[in-house]
Amino acid sequence: MPPSASSTPDDRPAASDAPSDDEGEGQPDGPPTTPSTRSVRLALRIFGRVAVGLLSALATFYGACGLALLTYTVAFPWTTGVQIQHGLEGRIPHEKQYHPRPLAEIDDALPLAVVAAEDTRFFQHAGVDWTAIGEALEENRDGDAERRGGSSISQQLVKNLFLTTHSAYLRKALELPLTYMAEAILSKERILELYVNVIEWGPGVYGAEAAVRYHYDRSAAHLTRSQAAALAACIPNPRVRRPHRMTRYTRILLRRMDQLQSLELLKQREEW
Repeated sequence: MPPSASSTPDDRPAASDAPSDDEGEGQPDGPPTTPSTRSVRLALRIFGRVAVGLLSALATFYGACGLALLTYTVAFPWTTGVQIQHGLEGRIPHEKQYHPRPLAEIDDALPLAVVAAEDTRFFQHAGVDWTAIGEALEENRDGDAERRGGSSISQQLVKNLFLTTHSAYLRKALELPLTYMAEAILSKERILELYVNVIEWGPGVYGAEAAVRYHYDRSAAHLTRSQAAALAACIPNPRVRRPHRMTRYTRILLRRMDQLQSLELLKQREEW
C-alpha cells in the first residue's frame, strides 16, 4: 500500500520555515507601555467621555429651551424655572398667585415703568446691554452695600424662564446664549410681555395681574402711573420692598417714564 501524502517527508515544513517565538502576533507594535502611559490614556478616555456627555447635555438643554421659546411666541408658560426653584425651597407660602395677561389687558404705565426701572436701553440693544454692565461693574467697585445689577430685561426673562436666581458664573454662562436665542425668536414686545407676567412681585406672587391684585386689590388694567412706578421700584428685591415704602425711587422712575414716553417708547410701539 503506497504511503499517504501526509507521511511524505518532502511535504513536512522545514524547521527553518516554522514561526519562531520572536515573531508573530505576540510582539506589540511600538515601545512597551508603562503604568504612567496607561494612566494618561485612561484619563484622556474619561475626559473625552465626560466632554461628550456635557456637550450632549448642553445641546439637549438649549434645544429644549429653543422649543419652549417658540411655544412662548403664542402662549404663556404654565410655570418657570424660578417658580419651581421657589417651590422646592419652600418660598411660596401658600398657593402660588400667577395670572398671565396680554399687554392689552395691562395698563400701559406698567411696562413703561418696568423699562424705566430695569432697562432704559431695552429697545436699542440686541439682548445684552454691555454699556449697563460696564457701568454696574464700575459702581460695584466702590463696595456699596446694595450692589447694582447690569442684566437686561431679556437676560432677566431667560433667567426666570429656564434658570434660577442663584448667583453663579455657570448661570451667567448659560444665560448669555439663551438671551440671544430669545431675541432671535421673540419680538421686543413679546419679551416685555412675558417679563412683566413671570417675574416675582412678592412672596408667591408672579406677574403683573397677581401683583396689582396683591398690592392694590384691583386689576392690572386699572393702574395709576404712580402705582406702576412704585411696583417697578420693587422688582430688584420683591420679597423685601413694598410699593408704599418706595416713595423716593418712585419719583425717580416717574421722571424717567416722562423721558421715555417722549423720546423712545412711543416711537418703538408705533413700529411694533
